[in-house]
Amino acid sequence: MVRIKASIARKKGRKRVFRLTKGFYGHKKNRYGQAVRALNKAKRYATAHRKRRARDFRSLWIVRINAACQLGGLSYSRFIRGLKEAKIGLDRKMLSEIALNDPETFTKILAAADKALPAKVTRRKTVRK
Repeated sequence: MVRIKASIARKKGRKRVFRLTKGFYGHKKNRYGQAVRALNKAKRYATAHRKRRARDFRSLWIVRINAACQLGGLSYSRFIRGLKEAKIGLDRKMLSEIALNDPETFTKILAAADKALPAKVTRRKTVRK
């Protein structure tokens, strides 16, 4: 029986790792063991940062919507509640785009949400004895 070496598969695997670590700093790009470790760490960071990016975008949309609501004289939380009461099903991404690019339409949405809100209820402050 002839002995078969895994040289083709090994070279292919190494080539893939080095192609993915191209641009890394120092020996992380051209030493296989260090490249594999750096690549695994980079993949972990990529997963975590994709989730982080989603959170960052949501907070950006909320800041934009809040700024537009404040110009219209309504708080963000009351605006969102008014949207739910008025059964307007726009998500925060679309609301922020409308607030940024089409202020007239956002003013109409703001008015609809404000109209759908119940009368403002004030909390009573309890006095401790």
